[in-house]
Amino acid sequence: MTKYWIGTVSQEHVLRGVAGGFCQVCHGKAAPLNRMKRGDWLLYYSPKIRMDGTEKLQAFTAFGQITDDTAYPFQMSETFIPFRRNVEYAETRRNCPIDIIRTHPEWKKYASMLRYGHFEISRDFFDFVRTYMQSPPDMVGQQQGFW
Repeated sequence: MTKYWIGTVSQEHVLRGVAGGFCQVCHGKAAPLNRMKRGDWLLYYSPKIRMDGTEKLQAFTAFGQITDDTAYPFQMSETFIPFRRNVEYAETRRNCPIDIIRTHPEWKKYASMLRYGHFEISRDFFDFVRTYMQSPPDMVGQQQGFW
């Protein structure tokens, strides 16, 4: 059974993962990654542009499907060897800002969980964000009732 997940990661790191076809969550820990199975979907929420920066973003920035069976270590530096999973990222037309997400009935339940860095969500919530991110800008509000 396919599951849907959120990972909380800065936009800068999300873009690195999208370019490389991988995901990393919770500062490189393996356990959260291993909760996901091949075929599950990961949706990234980016509270900030850069991990060490102060500029807020507060938007969903990418999503993709897990394509492997287990987390693997990747040596980024001599002292940092995080775990990753392989992901096939979907094409998106735009980020989904928090103001749009707040209109979904499950948002309040998930908002308090963002600080955990990785957690399961409903398919309905995932589809709501996915639809916004993949819809043409001039069609979203009319077809999906976002505004």
